[in-house]
Amino acid sequence: MANMAQAIRMALHIGEEHLGVKDIFGQDVGAPLGGVFTATQGLKTTWNAPLDERGIIGCAIGIALAGDVCVAEVQFCDYIFNTIDLLKIAGNTHWVSNGNYNLPMVVMTPTGAGIHGSIYHSHSFDAWATRLTGWKIVMPSTPIDAFGLMLSAIEDPNPVLFLKPKALLRVRGEELLPGEPADERELKAMIDAPIGDRAKWRPRWPKLDESFRVPIGKAKITRAVDLGSDAGSKHASATLVSYGRTVHFCNRAADELLAEGFAVEVIDLRSLYPYDWQTVRESVIKTGRVMFVNEDTEVTNFGEHLAYRTANELLYHLLARPRVLAGKNVPGVGLHPNLEEASVPQQSEIVRELREMLAEVP
Repeated sequence: MANMAQAIRMALHIGEEHLGVKDIFGQDVGAPLGGVFTATQGLKTTWNAPLDERGIIGCAIGIALAGDVCVAEVQFCDYIFNTIDLLKIAGNTHWVSNGNYNLPMVVMTPTGAGIHGSIYHSHSFDAWATRLTGWKIVMPSTPIDAFGLMLSAIEDPNPVLFLKPKALLRVRGEELLPGEPADERELKAMIDAPIGDRAKWRPRWPKLDESFRVPIGKAKITRAVDLGSDAGSKHASATLVSYGRTVHFCNRAADELLAEGFAVEVIDLRSLYPYDWQTVRESVIKTGRVMFVNEDTEVTNFGEHLAYRTANELLYHLLARPRVLAGKNVPGVGLHPNLEEASVPQQSEIVRELREMLAEVP
């Protein structure tokens, strides 16, 4: 099974071979490193940019305005904040030009905690990103979704921000990419550069299904609930809505409570904007309870918007108040594992909050 970095790399290969990608660039994106997480290793159109986030975003805007498709990387989202004004310009260009100009650009950046990166390598950017009108925002939780979402992002005629969960980039998936070799050692030998001298190394790309896509704006139910037949129908039920790294915590929390007779449906949004409100709505109406989980800080969190919309539109379907479980409102994430785990949601917190919510009665 491919890990997420390999899946992104294979999608970018299809992009440069078949979807018109002319430039893939950023700090250490080109040879010899191929990206700090190796997500651009072995690609033909990569090049190294200076350590200049504003220059990277500005260059991407220029390439896109000229009509070429590009993928730019900011090495960590912790350093994207000084480009906010440029991201706003990229997002509003199609609108302010009355549809006369497209910007076919993808910006990818690793986000979130989980790698013990301390204060400068553990920030989240999802709440900020959803305020960038004119951008589509995606964050996968699995390699196959990363593969399909990247291909959809490349094909989109306007800006897409591809948020890569730092803690998941080395995690292997549970589903084979269409056409991927079943033996992960075979895949590694084909597309991972050797340690040491790489001057003569060239990847051997597997023949993947180039038509595979994950549509932007479509969520995925990762733990489904059927109140007519599930054991959970004997007790209370709830919905968890998440994306990125915390989807896996939510899945395990749902499994833990299912063993006790509770039914918990888990929704992986995959796209933060546009987001799949219909899937969320149908699940909340079914279960009567909902909690939104993510790593970004809890004040002006994206989950708060979802909770607000839930209360506005689904109030009379609710059996308990909608909840948001997010990162603590602290300036950064500490280096020590205890500090990091206390700063962003963990499985144990999700289970505790779920128990409280499931115990609520109208």
